[in-house]
Amino acid sequence: MEESSETSNHASLVPASGTALDEKGEPAVPMPKQSRFNVKIVHEQPTETLPRNKGRMSMVDKNDTLNESMHVTFGQNTHEAIPSIAYYRNVFSTTAEAKRRPTLAELHEPKRKDVENSSPEDQEVGNVVQFQGSKFGWIKGVLVRCLLNIWGVMLFLRLTWITGQAGVGCATIIILMSTVVTVLTTLSMSAICTNGQVKGGGAYYMISRSLGPEFGGSIGLIFSLANAVAVAMYVVGFSETTRDLLHDNNLILVDEINDVRIIGVTTLVVCLGITMIGMAWEARAQLILLVILICSIIVLLIGSAIPPTHDEIAKGFVGFNAGTFKENFKPAYTVGESFFSIFSIFFPAATGILAGANISGDLRDAQKAIPKGTLLAIGITSVVYIGLVWLLGAVMVREASGNIADYFPVADAVTSGIVLATSMPIPTSGPIATTSSTAVICGAGKACEYGLLNDLQAAYIISAFAPFIIAGIFAATLSSALASLVSAPKVFQAVCKDNVFPKTKFFAKGVGPTDEPKRAYVLTFFIALAFIALGELNAIAPIISNFFLASYALINFSCFSASLSKTPGWRPAFKYYNKWVALLASVICIAVMFLINWYAACFTVAVVGALYLYVNHKKPEINWGSSTQALTYKQALQCTVKLLTIPEHTKTFRPQCLILSGAPECRPALVHFVSHITKNNSLLICGNVVIGNQEENRDQMTSIMNDHTNWLLRQKIKGFYSPIISKSLRSGAQSLLQISGLGKLRPNTMFLGFKSNWRKDISSNVVDYVGIIHDAFDLNYGVAILRFPQGLDVSAALNMQAQQNGRSNLPKPSEQTINEAEPLILEDSGETVASEASSEKELKVAGRPLEDSTALIKGHRPGSVIKSVNAFQDKQAKGTIDVWWLFDDGGLTLLIPHILTLRRQWERCKLRVFAGGKKDQIEKEKISMANMLSKFRIDCHSVEIIPDIGKKPQDVSLATFESFVEPFMLTADQDVKDFPGYITKEERKNLKEKTYRHIRLRELLFKHSKDANLIFLTLPMPRKEACSAYMYMAWLETLCNAKDLPPIVLMRGNQTSVLTYYS
Repeated sequence: MEESSETSNHASLVPASGTALDEKGEPAVPMPKQSRFNVKIVHEQPTETLPRNKGRMSMVDKNDTLNESMHVTFGQNTHEAIPSIAYYRNVFSTTAEAKRRPTLAELHEPKRKDVENSSPEDQEVGNVVQFQGSKFGWIKGVLVRCLLNIWGVMLFLRLTWITGQAGVGCATIIILMSTVVTVLTTLSMSAICTNGQVKGGGAYYMISRSLGPEFGGSIGLIFSLANAVAVAMYVVGFSETTRDLLHDNNLILVDEINDVRIIGVTTLVVCLGITMIGMAWEARAQLILLVILICSIIVLLIGSAIPPTHDEIAKGFVGFNAGTFKENFKPAYTVGESFFSIFSIFFPAATGILAGANISGDLRDAQKAIPKGTLLAIGITSVVYIGLVWLLGAVMVREASGNIADYFPVADAVTSGIVLATSMPIPTSGPIATTSSTAVICGAGKACEYGLLNDLQAAYIISAFAPFIIAGIFAATLSSALASLVSAPKVFQAVCKDNVFPKTKFFAKGVGPTDEPKRAYVLTFFIALAFIALGELNAIAPIISNFFLASYALINFSCFSASLSKTPGWRPAFKYYNKWVALLASVICIAVMFLINWYAACFTVAVVGALYLYVNHKKPEINWGSSTQALTYKQALQCTVKLLTIPEHTKTFRPQCLILSGAPECRPALVHFVSHITKNNSLLICGNVVIGNQEENRDQMTSIMNDHTNWLLRQKIKGFYSPIISKSLRSGAQSLLQISGLGKLRPNTMFLGFKSNWRKDISSNVVDYVGIIHDAFDLNYGVAILRFPQGLDVSAALNMQAQQNGRSNLPKPSEQTINEAEPLILEDSGETVASEASSEKELKVAGRPLEDSTALIKGHRPGSVIKSVNAFQDKQAKGTIDVWWLFDDGGLTLLIPHILTLRRQWERCKLRVFAGGKKDQIEKEKISMANMLSKFRIDCHSVEIIPDIGKKPQDVSLATFESFVEPFMLTADQDVKDFPGYITKEERKNLKEKTYRHIRLRELLFKHSKDANLIFLTLPMPRKEACSAYMYMAWLETLCNAKDLPPIVLMRGNQTSVLTYYS
């Protein structure tokens, strides 16, 4: 103890195994750079050897071996694992080795020889380290791409027109509004991507891991398509500019439209070639294009400072002028344009903020690169856009004719502050300029082709060297095309890898160390090629913009959803976000979608909704720990807690059922029957008592629970499976009755099958079976017992041992049952088999084991097995449900049949109610019962009053009952303590009247209800210490002997009202 405490005082963190120290005690190798945590590493100094006294035993002498064993690196002399990131990696990780820490059982259980000398370092799940190729930093991977995509063709071909329409003031507001949306989206994106490692897929990866595969898959698909079509749009923009240059030089290939197609296809092939070579070459091309674009911006700035020539003035470029700026500050919308229409035209420029995130799998550190690069790109581009808007508003008029003769005298030009180029001769007559931003009145027969409003190539006029502007347009279009050509395949590859949509795995395969999606590149190429050949991209542009905006909206909503769930796993390193701001940004994105184009927004919402419903219907086997799951848990918890404060009321009563079913697939008829009662409206729990001890069965409990829960899901039964290990059947059932449920979501009715082998089974099992019914009544449960003519338990035919994939340590079917098995008659062999038989030998039907009930049904196996498995799954034939409501138990015996008639499977069955009464008051009691049912709003087909229930039964019936009880009567020399549950003569005498009533009821059931689809009958109440187990089982056997009767449910409520006629 002293040595261990001393060690803990000397070192706050011991260096990793094998770290060499220099003579100063410092690590000889460079230590990694510290991140968010400041860790002080203190190395233990060697202790001086203590002097020993000769002739005296010392503690040091005795513990030399111990001390030497302790002088090893911490974590190397123990089976436990020291903290390491390798234990937290995905076992399928290809970027670094993944290790498995010791399990709880390996640490807790006694050591075995085969693991005694092993250490955690040996327990590697995977040791696959794959070369990942070159990775990009935040500048080349994010900043450069975002700059190029945000600027794009908007910078030179549309910004002048936007300035002319909206004016300097409103254009600035439009840019700032776009900036706000993109900044808020980037903050949300930064929070998401710093909450864990971000892999390939960009927006798809972030949305799918936050909101689940439904939203992620739909956005991933349309986002990939949007980028593929965007490639065509950018290539067409490049082709049109090239065509115009060719036409200006009298070079025409075919005609205007086909020239664009030819140039576009050629350009697309070149872009595909660059991307197919590799991301490194594409990144180099992007850098070159950025340099060209920046140079073109600089040339434009220089040109604005150079005094304009006569020709430039005639075309609207008048140089810096306060009057021009003042006039251009206000908007001057032409017919059909407005603030929001101009906003819708500019905003697509802001869709480039995901250019870096889309290649998240190729970034060296996506968590740092995406926030830093994207935010900086937004800041730079916004400043440049606003600066250019102000510059354009100060140097160029809105409209100009291009004819210098249309302007005012020179004197006005001089007084207005316009300085002409000194190299140009000043005309002695004729107009040249005015203080008005519009030098000449356009319209009314005067056509103006120049100026901010009319000339989309106004930047050529302002520029100091026009070819640089052309080069800038080429750089902007080609860079955007390259970025989209890379983004679409990367995102689509991520979608395909997750197998969200069927038959897309082909495109998931990558090539080379960087996993290049070359198959997806080719697919994107053909999509872009088709749209280039199609033309009319202007009509598609609003839909593409809306696809991007839908992605932004879901990114913001992902951040909001994750923050709202308050799951402990939501710990983003980026702190500058707020969930309500993220929600606001999501709403703004949706609003902008409708402002840009309402029909395109409706189309986008419809497509996302359809894909969402499709993925939700397919339910891919994916678990990413999404915020949707966390919110579901949180809402369920809050609602469960809220239920505690809501007092119970008769009107809100629901039958919440605990089925003592054992393994649910062993008694499918029982589980399906009860699911009809609880379907979508109340609680259903399938309880299973595994008889044995915890040590022998704990390893199988998890897998068993998953198997049985999955069976419930496959059968579309909304319920829970609850296993419990117990040393006896009754003690396990008692535990289930006491602890099942949570808060107000607790069972109030117990269902179990009838124990038809009670005459052959040992007495202790019979006593336990009846005892479970006593325990249920003690705990204020209603009790229902279902007896099916062909039996309920099909575990012998299902061959549970084979079903569990050969796991021989699993509990035998006989040990997995709560209520003992109904004998199962296999008509193929005529053999009667109880569930215990499968523990002795492997049962086979038609020469092979049956694996599960579904396979049994699909195989069309004949006999009673099929009837039992498929009993309550199909629609019931037209008929009746007969309710023998003999004693008032609170109304449960009447309510459950009424609920059944509301279900699709039982909708063709009508209720018939039978009750006891006096012979001379049949009509009066029938009317009274009918009125009561009417007040309860129970739709009843007919009411029958049975007056002769108290009549003595027939001798044949008495003889049959006698055969039931005779083997279990105590003789004079037998003591009840030695034969628990047996019947005494005194008991039989005291219960004679009740016994006769039950025998008589059996006769009446056969007389009135043998043709019914289902019978409900009041369950006899077993009074403690008055009715023995075998007497009670004889009663039940008499009442529900299923030889010539339909399925029977013996039911009794807990004597608390579950029906009311008050509103």
